[in-house]
Amino acid sequence: MKHDYFEDMVGIRRTLHHRPEEGWTEFETTWFVVQYLRGLSLPVTVGKANINTDEVLGRDETLVRDAMARALKNGVPQSFLDETEGYTGAVAVLDTGRPGPVTAFRSDMDCVLVRESDDPEHLPNKLGFASERPGFMHACGHDAHTAVGLEVARWLVEHREELCGRFKLIFQPAEEGVRGARAMAASGLVDDVNYFLSGHIGGIAKLGEIGVMDGGFLASTKFDVDIEGLPAHAGNAPHLGHNALMAACAASMMLQGIPRHGDGTTRVSVGTLHAGEGRNVIPAHARLQMEVRGETEEVNEYMREYVYDIFAGVDKAYRVKSTVTKAGESTTLLQSPELYDIVEEVMKSVPDTTMIPRVHVPSGSEDCALFIRRVIQHGGQAAFILYGCNHTGHHRRNFDIQDEVSLPNAFRIFTGFAKRVNGRKDA
Repeated sequence: MKHDYFEDMVGIRRTLHHRPEEGWTEFETTWFVVQYLRGLSLPVTVGKANINTDEVLGRDETLVRDAMARALKNGVPQSFLDETEGYTGAVAVLDTGRPGPVTAFRSDMDCVLVRESDDPEHLPNKLGFASERPGFMHACGHDAHTAVGLEVARWLVEHREELCGRFKLIFQPAEEGVRGARAMAASGLVDDVNYFLSGHIGGIAKLGEIGVMDGGFLASTKFDVDIEGLPAHAGNAPHLGHNALMAACAASMMLQGIPRHGDGTTRVSVGTLHAGEGRNVIPAHARLQMEVRGETEEVNEYMREYVYDIFAGVDKAYRVKSTVTKAGESTTLLQSPELYDIVEEVMKSVPDTTMIPRVHVPSGSEDCALFIRRVIQHGGQAAFILYGCNHTGHHRRNFDIQDEVSLPNAFRIFTGFAKRVNGRKDA
């Protein structure tokens, strides 16, 4: 039976959208991906087999255990969970059996901690595929990335006689918080890759727009900070307490005051702060999740060092103890200009699209930059693309992507690229 790539791709995206999972807990998603890839008779390695565990950041063992139990309850076999060894993600390899380059395509799989809109006009609500997990949502489009990656895999299998060389299909966990690529890249997974291509839906690209990024990724470091104070009665003995909440608030304000750097764009954000035990108790515990970003590695390092200094100062001033843990880290985008030309040649053949100028304005961070850096450092070339949609902002509860129109554009770019760099010259 002939499959329709575009129809199936949209169906996959909506299935994944219904069951979002946060970084390092994507066991149901990984199972879905692996079933699909093994159904194509591709060899697939799973979980820990693709990970350098020494380079894992921001992985919570309790959340992982809870996610594995949830996955088991929702039909994921225990044998598969055992195969993962507690880590998510998957890599498939297609070997055409003919000499040629090694090409890698990467898709990320995790969701955002956002509660999806209950607006009846929000398309996932209208069509019945909205998130069924309150507080978790594919509000950044990684469900789309995975769907594209899986249908590209099927296309490669069905067109392997037209191709040469090898393909690596990487399905990465934990992009949010820039965590997963670091551990996968450090495993050596892409060290033999000649061409690497990944991308993102949306960003500054509107529906029908496609383009190459040649910059714009900010280097970034994510932190979890735990502050331990001393409890006391807030009424009759406040002098005996050491207030972790006030220390956290002071640190948050001081972080906003880090002097900006003259050599590049900077960002700082305190995203969550949880503290205190009760109304009449001097708060003994506080926890922050925060980040800094910089236009270059050096600018980000400048921001990062201020974080450590600020919490050291707060410890002394408030008589508390702060534990600053690095929970994620990514880098800037190394360039492969010759490959950009090839990608743009492919893009010109995608119907009903407009190619936008190369994007290099600061637009956030992407841990794919770590894959790209590793590929280039080992002699390969790498590119990152945008394929547009009309959205109201990433990481927002009403985010949507017009999947029936936007996803085929990405599919055509990836498959066109495969034909361009791995196409048989003797066919």
